[in-house]
Amino acid sequence: MSTAATAPQRRGRGGRERILLAAAQLFATQGINTTGMEQVAEKAPVSKRTLYAHFRTKNDLVLAHLQDLVSSGATLESVLTREDIPPRERILGLFDLESSDHPPADASPVRGCPFIDAAAEFPDPRSAVHSYAREQKLRMVRLVTALVTELGCREPTELAEQLVTLADGAAGRAMVLDEADYGRHARAAAEILLEHALTTTRER
Repeated sequence: MSTAATAPQRRGRGGRERILLAAAQLFATQGINTTGMEQVAEKAPVSKRTLYAHFRTKNDLVLAHLQDLVSSGATLESVLTREDIPPRERILGLFDLESSDHPPADASPVRGCPFIDAAAEFPDPRSAVHSYAREQKLRMVRLVTALVTELGCREPTELAEQLVTLADGAAGRAMVLDEADYGRHARAAAEILLEHALTTTRER
């Protein structure tokens, strides 16, 4: 069950969508804690009254922002639920950092995983934002576990943890180095892990 507070929904001319778009761009370029609500309102653009009508607090806005990333598929994890590609390619899609985690109309800097970023900016594990980020990271490992199980790999939970650790590590280094294609290094390691797991399974 999500820990996110439900922001009040009101009718308008796309005000909520403009706010979320502005927040995504500002959070990506300058971080969450350094972004003020007035900046979001100005960039949207909406009045502060409209902003607070949709999001009573900044925490509500941050939670809605993260939820919007999930629902729009703008995260690393979104590839894992795609049914139009095989399970192995879904897993390896975790390392295609260039196609994920960038807010619309924003090409740089590379921000890596938005959930890790959010958890770092809200370090208290009891906070709503940190809790939501943790839920998504746990969901990520569950999805990978299901996929490696479908592939027939033995010890799927351990393998899934190894794969998501590679993916999160690659996302972090891509952000620090501002190198969007850094995931290729972790993808090569993931391919070795998967091949070893599948070979071991076939030999038993």
